[in-house]
Amino acid sequence: MHTALRATSRTLQTYLLHGMADDPDLRVLFDPMLGGTMTISLNTPREMRENNLQGVSLWLYRVERDDQRLNVPPSRPTPNQLVRAPLPMRLHYLVTPFVPIDQANPESSAAREQELLGKVLQMVHQSPIIRGATLTDTLTGSDGQVVVRLESMSLEEITRVWAALQAQYQLSVSFEVTLALITSRSEPERVTPVSSVESQYALKVADGAP
Repeated sequence: MHTALRATSRTLQTYLLHGMADDPDLRVLFDPMLGGTMTISLNTPREMRENNLQGVSLWLYRVERDDQRLNVPPSRPTPNQLVRAPLPMRLHYLVTPFVPIDQANPESSAAREQELLGKVLQMVHQSPIIRGATLTDTLTGSDGQVVVRLESMSLEEITRVWAALQAQYQLSVSFEVTLALITSRSEPERVTPVSSVESQYALKVADGAP
């Protein structure tokens, strides 16, 4: 499924957006029906700034193969079919709250960013596994699970990320997400199932062996 990356990102985006809109203290900021203008965006923090967006940037900045799941065996949907195991991936997201500076009260902007990031951390801590009806896009109705965990990054590592953005560092955290399984487009391999077993050989034990 080549849409797994997009589906995982949109699942996270929808999950966080609903959590913000359901929070009594944040609903007015994220619910358009109440005049809220904040959003959960898949754009980079820099793109959010340039486009005057407010809310939280959920930016997929790194994709890598999950070496711990490379030995997953192929599946056999039918006795005469063999399907190659999907490519396991790890996704790394930089989560950055973005609230423009309020010239009348500059400190309130920083406090709001900390509140938004705190809400994200709370949601991931309470529900690190997203599944079932919460899955969206091409994951809808599947038995997949989006597993999210807080990723510790050194100052050097996070500095390199912001340097690549060519942007000034902002309050942010990184999450590692596993699920995005990229399946092969090749047709299932046709195999001949074992119909009978004939024993023709036996193990001979040497005389005197225990």
